[in-house]
Amino acid sequence: MSGKYQTYPAYKDSGVEWLGEVPEHWEIKRLGQFFEERREKVSDKNYAALSVTMKGIVPQLENAAKSDDGDNRKLVLKDDFVINSRSDRKGSSGVSPYNGSVSLISIVLKPKRIQPAFVHHLFRSYPFQEEFYRYGKGIVADLWSTNSSEMKSILITEMPETEQQKIAQFLDHETAKIDTLIEKQQRLIELLKEKRQAVISHAVTKGLNPNAPMKDSGVEWLGEVPEHWEVMSLKYLSAFVGTGGTPKDESSFSEIKDIHWFSPVDFRGDILLSESSKHITSMSCVKGDAKLYKSGSVLIVGIGATLGKVGLCMEEFSCNQQINIITPNEKMNGIFMTHSLTVQTEQMKQLSNASAIGIMNQEKTKLIKLAAPSISEQIEINNFIQKMYEKFNTLLNKTYSQIELMQERRTALISAAVTGKIDVREWRD
Repeated sequence: MSGKYQTYPAYKDSGVEWLGEVPEHWEIKRLGQFFEERREKVSDKNYAALSVTMKGIVPQLENAAKSDDGDNRKLVLKDDFVINSRSDRKGSSGVSPYNGSVSLISIVLKPKRIQPAFVHHLFRSYPFQEEFYRYGKGIVADLWSTNSSEMKSILITEMPETEQQKIAQFLDHETAKIDTLIEKQQRLIELLKEKRQAVISHAVTKGLNPNAPMKDSGVEWLGEVPEHWEVMSLKYLSAFVGTGGTPKDESSFSEIKDIHWFSPVDFRGDILLSESSKHITSMSCVKGDAKLYKSGSVLIVGIGATLGKVGLCMEEFSCNQQINIITPNEKMNGIFMTHSLTVQTEQMKQLSNASAIGIMNQEKTKLIKLAAPSISEQIEINNFIQKMYEKFNTLLNKTYSQIELMQERRTALISAAVTGKIDVREWRD
């Protein structure tokens, strides 16, 4: 990192592992010398609820889970530093640009003799996050936390406030440039995914022959389809349509990866469902406490925000009651059915019950209409989509790699600046 930027003229050993060598004129002091802890309890009726996130301190979303104990929160004032004490939220911290309130698991510190903008970068740097974690206590990782008295014992650097300001200005400017580049790459990913979906949609509803005679499908979401294709409801394309369930006996679940038991969280965008977050035992299926479904079946999430998510499982499996299962009959290939359903989300939403969360049961699932070419043509379209997928995935993976490199550079730049490995005192915008 120091290759592009100059280093300080002279260094000394800080005696602190996470800081290493620091500029000769920097001092090492306890964190508690630079802050006063703010412990005042307030209500979110008077002080707007704030969330402590990986991106800093932000207004709490209206639909965020809220505690019934709204009168038992911590006061936060503008320029206070707030950090979540729990290890499972490591990195969730920042200087607040707002007055408001946060949950009691957060530590709220009022800076003194240290610039808030510098603190924002120092305490959100990777080396400090690791040191903050090291000072914590807990039985297991999920319950690990660092309290305020432990945090105040952490050793940090002291330097002139003008130097703090310069480091903060440098990092604000440079990280903003990196963030802009990352946003452009993220937009590119969304465009590539949209293009990929459009290609799939065209292939499974229009076919691969641009000169094929077309006919009106009679279905708004399908539009015109090739004249020789049939348009059929899923019940005529399926040997089985059903809904999953949850075993009554907790012993049915297994720590060993025995039989997949899928739930909506397992639908991550891939067409093939190959791994579930929970598993059940083979014996639970033998006893009838859980249902076992055939390999090659298609799964559709039938409720909530992920309604319409689709996947194909190529081994025997089980799933919960939020998922509908379709086993294709001889008229439809499972892969083709899965691709066809991925572009029918709007049709599924229309068919779902008109409730606040939307529910599509197995009877509604049977009514979904799909275009059905011959099996040989379905396989030809599958092969085309597979080749297209490979091309798009190559572009997507390259873009993901570029984002990862930029994020690594951002992390390294912040760490280098706040620990004095680069000298930015003469930096100019």
